[in-house]
Amino acid sequence: MNLLFCGDDYMRHGLLISLLSICKHTHEPLHVYVLTATIPTKQKTYHAISQDSIDFLQHQIRLTNPDSFVQLFDITDMFMAEKPMANMDTRFTPCCMLRLWADKVPQIPSRILYLDTDIVCNKNFDKFYAQNIDNVEIVGVLDFYGSWFFKKRAWDIKRNYMNSGMFLFNMARIRETGLFAKARRMCQSRTMFMPDQSALNKLVVNKRIVSRDFNEQHHLRKSTVFQHFSTKLHFFPWFHTLTVKPWDVNAVHDTLHLTAYDDVLSEYERLIPSMP
Repeated sequence: MNLLFCGDDYMRHGLLISLLSICKHTHEPLHVYVLTATIPTKQKTYHAISQDSIDFLQHQIRLTNPDSFVQLFDITDMFMAEKPMANMDTRFTPCCMLRLWADKVPQIPSRILYLDTDIVCNKNFDKFYAQNIDNVEIVGVLDFYGSWFFKKRAWDIKRNYMNSGMFLFNMARIRETGLFAKARRMCQSRTMFMPDQSALNKLVVNKRIVSRDFNEQHHLRKSTVFQHFSTKLHFFPWFHTLTVKPWDVNAVHDTLHLTAYDDVLSEYERLIPSMP
């Protein structure tokens, strides 16, 4: 089972939680690919995750299956060579765009499940992962809010705007169509609110939209497979946004009143002090 994560050193918190939760629900060997980079911006410099952190994660997942591995790719040079200048200073970190370079890493296999590091696994997903993707570039889930406002074409009636927190990528097809290369060029020249998510939604030709169970962006439900701890909109008692990440364990309990992941979060709290 091939998994893709992307980000800087700060993602190690979410990466640990995500992998612990996945190991709880599948005993398949995990082939985890991590894209990272050191990226200087006007506000700050994002530092690549270290090999020591990756080795720590690999040790943990091999406790479940000794055939699992975590492989790190520092793509700083690739990123800087095609720097997405138009989107370096949006409210989203430039590290969000790193997945758009996955097609340039030959070690990344033809089928791979991409997950944001604020996603937690709640159920087994073996059947979802094994679905036929011969004729699609991307399998994804509608964006809970954005799909009501954003359309690939203004005249589209059916909702089709996907959230980018979870994608099942057909990398063989993506390399053929040049989807990621086109998205990189768009991010270089056009400023967008959610750069890579917007670019992928605009440019993808062959996609499959599946149940929200595989990228639940609102509330945990009985059928939820992956819960995405993304920003939520609340309208009462006043309009406001709410962002709680899984590594904010106190807020998960006190604000979200969520206890479903207590075993995973307890293990995270035990391990994170010793993670390089």
